[in-house]
Amino acid sequence: MDFSNHAQTLYNEIEKIDAHTHLNAERTALQQEGEEEGFRFLSINTEIPDFPSTTRQREIASALDQQHPTPVNFIATFSTEHWGEPFWQDQAIDQIKQGLQKGAVGVKIWKNVGMVLKDKEGQFVMADDPSFDPIYEYLSEHRIPLLAHQAEPKNCWLPLEEMTVTSDKEYFSNHPEYHMYLHDEFPSYSELLEARDRVLDKHPDLPFIGLHLASLEWSVEKVAEWLDRYPNAGVDLAERVCHLQHQAVDRPKKVKHFVEAYRDRIIYGTDQIDDGSLSAPELREEIRGKWHSEFQFFADDTIQNAWNVKKPFRGLGLEKGIIRKIFRDNAVRYYPGL
Repeated sequence: MDFSNHAQTLYNEIEKIDAHTHLNAERTALQQEGEEEGFRFLSINTEIPDFPSTTRQREIASALDQQHPTPVNFIATFSTEHWGEPFWQDQAIDQIKQGLQKGAVGVKIWKNVGMVLKDKEGQFVMADDPSFDPIYEYLSEHRIPLLAHQAEPKNCWLPLEEMTVTSDKEYFSNHPEYHMYLHDEFPSYSELLEARDRVLDKHPDLPFIGLHLASLEWSVEKVAEWLDRYPNAGVDLAERVCHLQHQAVDRPKKVKHFVEAYRDRIIYGTDQIDDGSLSAPELREEIRGKWHSEFQFFADDTIQNAWNVKKPFRGLGLEKGIIRKIFRDNAVRYYPGL
């Protein structure tokens, strides 16, 4: 994508952080691209089966931080492998402490809580299960931010023909096992988010970031209501800018008003994964395309296109100070030590 002169000037002037990546390969291709484009990275350790172990993810982030001038910070996590055993809670908190000692700037809980993990009776274990309370209490006491990916895009619970963005339609077409519309045996979209919100009701001092626009990506009004309800919470944009662009097809002023109103609580990130499957040039081209397209959306008020949005949309044309908050300042504020 070719920037307008205005967007290019802003892009060059603003220091930027991609605050949601998964650097799972020990190579510096993304850092090299970040050095050229003015980005540094936050790598989020996540308990995903096809990722390296969470210990290895932490080791990779530390190694990359030492190997290249462009900084790499990371978010720690904890394992649910022995959930339900008497020692599990102490073990999980020890894992969190180890991550913090290595420099982690927060802790993540993933959607396997609510959508994979089950108790002895075969019931799904939700985020508000009392077994997690000691973890939430520890994080609250020490003012450690909890990042949460709970549920999925609402599209996941809709038939394919009703999905709003092309990327979701393509993904769930190819992965019907993850298409919740086809699986009534799993918790519903609302049940998962209600469980998450009960955590915040019970632990009001917990610093909290609802990843992926808090899984309310389909409605800026709903995100705004959620942020109003939980003043300690922020949201990130990882893999959800396209949902803002989709809403900007018909309601660009509404989307712009939302971003301006919550300028201090929105964190930019791409959810870019480097697992070694792409060549270094392919990886660099992919991330550069995301950065340019998404920055242009925030910087220019021109009519634009994105591959995963069905119709043209108007960009937001935000002022420089707001863009700086979204692309840098808010990440630094929500993640002390970044």
